[in-house]
Amino acid sequence: MLNFFSNFITLSCSFVLVGVPAVLNIFAYPVSKKLSLIISHYIRTECSRLLFAIFKTYKHFNFLGYKDNLDKLPKQFIVISNHQSLIDIALYMNFFRKVEIRFVAKDNLARHVPLVSEMLRTEEHCMIPRHGKPSVAMETIDKFGKRVIERGQVPVIFPEGTRSKDGTLNTFYTAGFRRLSDGVRLPVAVCALDGGYRINNLTTIFQNLHNGYYRVKVVGVFPAPQNKEEQVEVLEKGKELIQQQLDEWRKAE
Repeated sequence: MLNFFSNFITLSCSFVLVGVPAVLNIFAYPVSKKLSLIISHYIRTECSRLLFAIFKTYKHFNFLGYKDNLDKLPKQFIVISNHQSLIDIALYMNFFRKVEIRFVAKDNLARHVPLVSEMLRTEEHCMIPRHGKPSVAMETIDKFGKRVIERGQVPVIFPEGTRSKDGTLNTFYTAGFRRLSDGVRLPVAVCALDGGYRINNLTTIFQNLHNGYYRVKVVGVFPAPQNKEEQVEVLEKGKELIQQQLDEWRKAE
């Protein structure tokens, strides 16, 4: 009964938190970009923090954002990370609250995803066409790179390209990162996250949220790669660092 009650409260509070700004943004987006930007900014800066606060209060779910290497980050940089859940977006919005981040994501997220879709479109995150010519995807990344440089934003890219269903670190693909790196010439922050694969749908949320965790840590910072060889090296070393961190966390469980 107690578990049912906590689930009900968590779901209700989350629905109010997510549902109200999501609905408002659905109606605001086609009418007023200015209003939609205000709502989207609130979603990015406040909703992620409040969502994790609700999880902690009612389900004892911990957001663990480690401070290691944060002092090594320059004003503007690229984030590369492993990918486990759609909630990774909320994780990074909460972790990097002091900078304005923008995601490289598939364009199917720009439609019919509560809270997320209108925000991604309004704030001009990078929406990669799921189907289409590679040249279109590269052109989309080029335009995105110019925007983030001009606006002083921090781009976040998941080189795996898709979410890991079981937390296993999958292949890192180079094309998207290399194209973005060519356009922005920024230092690279490598981040490891863990815990998202356990809460990647409604069923697993209620099964695994109680006493669960979501961890994120900057595990390495690299100078801006200057050519293809350096870009590939950053990805390879970055993947090694992420795997080492995942192994360390999981051994301690």
